[in-house]
Amino acid sequence: MGKIIGITGGIASGKSTVTNFLRKQGFQVVDADAVVHQLQKPGGRLFQFLVQHFGQKIILENGELNRTLLTSLIFSNTDEREWSKQIQGEIIREELAILRDQLAQTEEIFFMDIPLLFEQDYSAWFDETWLVYVDRDVQVKRLMKRDQLSKDEAESRLAAQWPLEKKKHLASYALDNNGNQDQLLTQVLILLDGGKQDDRD
Repeated sequence: MGKIIGITGGIASGKSTVTNFLRKQGFQVVDADAVVHQLQKPGGRLFQFLVQHFGQKIILENGELNRTLLTSLIFSNTDEREWSKQIQGEIIREELAILRDQLAQTEEIFFMDIPLLFEQDYSAWFDETWLVYVDRDVQVKRLMKRDQLSKDEAESRLAAQWPLEKKKHLASYALDNNGNQDQLLTQVLILLDGGKQDDRD
């Protein structure tokens, strides 16, 4: 059985920088968002559920889901968020479990990138959890810039996830991404080398 490390963060915290680096180092990284995209493609397990629930308005002319509209529909309504968490969450968990079990047979160590790792109770899957952490004001600025959002829109998106400060106390290790990319990746290398850097305190 391989060692499994869960990676999480928040929107615009810099998680993809870490996972891209790990792939370049030769590690397998399961990307939960990519799995969700596959499941939401026409014919995918989630596609029909979403269309039945939200109606034809979420389908583009090319037959694909209108992800921008879908995201806004879910994020703007507490009931829809809860529905999505239950229905989509269950199917996503089943698919991720299949991938986890497959990789555990072949990999000495591998990673799973799950944005809602703590919110949806995946912690027990992992030997370690790494959190990519940034201060709230930095996160808001980066999200506004990345997705061309207003401050209110960015705050609304962040409100749908637990604050990084809360996750910091749950993670095995916190990778501080308030600095530059080199500083972040240096912390990753320390952990890969078995260093016990711990920024939770």
